[in-house]
Amino acid sequence: MGLRCGMKTTKCQLLVTSLCVMLLGLSIATLSTVTHYGPHFILIRNISLESNSYRVIHYTAFYFGICISMTLILAALLGSVAMVRESQSLTAMGFFCFALAFCGLVPAACWRYTHSTEVEESMMDVYDLVYEEVRRNASSFRRQQLTAIHKTFLCCGKHSPFGDTTNVESKTCPPGQAHGSGQDCLREIQFFLKKHMDFVTTLLGITIGFTVYGMILTSFLWFSIHFSSNLDRKGKYILRER
Repeated sequence: MGLRCGMKTTKCQLLVTSLCVMLLGLSIATLSTVTHYGPHFILIRNISLESNSYRVIHYTAFYFGICISMTLILAALLGSVAMVRESQSLTAMGFFCFALAFCGLVPAACWRYTHSTEVEESMMDVYDLVYEEVRRNASSFRRQQLTAIHKTFLCCGKHSPFGDTTNVESKTCPPGQAHGSGQDCLREIQFFLKKHMDFVTTLLGITIGFTVYGMILTSFLWFSIHFSSNLDRKGKYILRER
């Protein structure tokens, strides 16, 4: 009786956990798509040089996010079906998917903390490169790129130690963002990335918590199904006619 009651409680918790994990998987897929195709990120990616690390980070984050989201959704589906059918094999597969997602999320969270400024620095390096080239030789191609950055980030120039920048900013800043009244672009890039990465960190933390809970529930359900089936068979005999 106690085993059946515990199994019922576990199944209810697994259903709620699977629903939350599916929503988290969809959220990660949406965030990965926004990061990959968002105007701010795609503009910096197109401008950055091959030697800049941002291109590698940009593509890696997208494909990694899509893979993690698919794993989470599959884990949620397997957990739900295993709960309904009380199948040991499906429960084991659900546990494996939760564990696989956990093994991917933990290194991602560690990378986020150990390389907290790498994305920010690579994006600011792109802006510095374009800005200084426009300041030195007024290349029309680079000037168009700098104008696009100013319009996208709603900022105007930067504080440069290499001389007066009024001439550059008067030609590339959007209306209403004149030199002295507009926002420093390096600060705007930092502020924009800080908000984005804070959201990523929060989502990673919540998802890791749910994957751990999912592993606990699926393992408990597997043992409950196993011992329940043994108890059902115990004491049953087959009578054969002689």
